[in-house]
Amino acid sequence: MYEAELVKEAGLTDGEAKVYLAMLELGSSTTGPIIEKSKIARSFIYNILDKLMEKGLVSYIIRENTKYYEAASPRRILDYIEKRRNQLEESKNKVENLLPQLLLMREGSPSTEIHVFEGYKGLQTAYLQYHHRLKKGEEVLALGILPIQEDKYHEFWKKDHIQRDKEGIKNRMLFNKGTDKKILKNRNSYKLCEARYMNTDIYTESWIMVYKNVTQISLQDKKKPMVIEIINQSIANTFRAYFEDYWKNSEPFN
Repeated sequence: MYEAELVKEAGLTDGEAKVYLAMLELGSSTTGPIIEKSKIARSFIYNILDKLMEKGLVSYIIRENTKYYEAASPRRILDYIEKRRNQLEESKNKVENLLPQLLLMREGSPSTEIHVFEGYKGLQTAYLQYHHRLKKGEEVLALGILPIQEDKYHEFWKKDHIQRDKEGIKNRMLFNKGTDKKILKNRNSYKLCEARYMNTDIYTESWIMVYKNVTQISLQDKKKPMVIEIINQSIANTFRAYFEDYWKNSEPFN
């Protein structure tokens, strides 16, 4: 399959490429249809799905005690290409040419209302989707941001803030008390970002991001990071209202 060969050049194994492409066409699915369409043996399917989740290319939802898997946007493949740019520039161009076809495959599949992303790569995939969902002048809100995070997260956030500013997307952030002042100073150094401390002693182990009709609840556990994404306007409106109330009672950072 021509598409499978190109996807493999982005860093996927033959089995991962076949399963990923099958899932793009199927949409939300249990393992049975995925096995049938990808022609992958049942004994290998769960291991391949776990690998794809680690790479941030697959999420799942549980309905009636059954897992339904769904492929992430093909745009995520480009992240792997960027890491190998010097050696794989030609492969990157091929995958970029294939993107419109892959996106059409995904858009034609049934959508789900809740996605679960696991692992550090999965967290990145979930977070970065706002770049493709928001336009210049629109806004991302973040509530209850952790006071202590691993350095790799801070480096990721800093890189993303630069990109967000370039795209003209606004960002307001509320951090838990106890967060190092240097972190808030950094976030406020970006043109379209304002960061403040929450005016409460509540300590949260997870944090919330809201934009448009999307709510993401992120748990940055060292062993198993996780993001639960809910696409629902009423739920997003509810968390947005909580954010605005906390924001109203906070003070600008000095």
